[in-house]
Amino acid sequence: MSRRKILIADDEFRMRKLVRDFLKKEGYSVYEAENGREAVDIFIEEEDIDLVILDVMMPEYDGWTVCREIRRNSAVPIIMLTARGEESDELFGFELGADEYITKPFNPNILVARVNALLRRLGKEQGTVLHFDTLIIDDSGHHVSINDQSIELSPKEYELLLFLATNRGKALSREKILNGVWNYDYFGDLRTVDTHIKRLRSKLREKSGFIQTVRGVGYRFEVAE
Repeated sequence: MSRRKILIADDEFRMRKLVRDFLKKEGYSVYEAENGREAVDIFIEEEDIDLVILDVMMPEYDGWTVCREIRRNSAVPIIMLTARGEESDELFGFELGADEYITKPFNPNILVARVNALLRRLGKEQGTVLHFDTLIIDDSGHHVSINDQSIELSPKEYELLLFLATNRGKALSREKILNGVWNYDYFGDLRTVDTHIKRLRSKLREKSGFIQTVRGVGYRFEVAE
């Protein structure tokens, strides 16, 4: 089995080396970019990058721009790194399609754990196929379709949809959704859930009504019989 490919984009050499060394110990193949433009070029050239780690503040293109460019054609997992802890920055990253957000300084072991978790969930094959009217969630290939047309979701959007769908009919609080989807203790703004719900609804188009807002609680996935 070929090694998973990870792209690190950060203008600080020491940071790239730190992350690279820890990831290589885990058996990953690592590509490095020292600015945003180089990151986009490497991502396009390699074609089969499995995960991207982006620093927010970079020359040429910043991390936001790189994230936006990648999301035009790919749902590859993206982890954003930043020296700023502003909640508005975090929400903006999620709106662009980032899957994880880590504030510097951080424990490299935590970053590796996040990488492992994202790729493990992305690669798992459970063989579950869920049908909700013309909405089909095929967990064996992480594939979602409506009326036989594929719906492109980021890994985190897919996990959110699957979590909601497998808890059909249950009113889920934002805290429960964070624990179920992000799979770690989350200390950020609960609006992260709202941001992802908004993006998910827009992609589900005519099936967006399946995700109902439960006032004072959170959300519920419900399909009329």
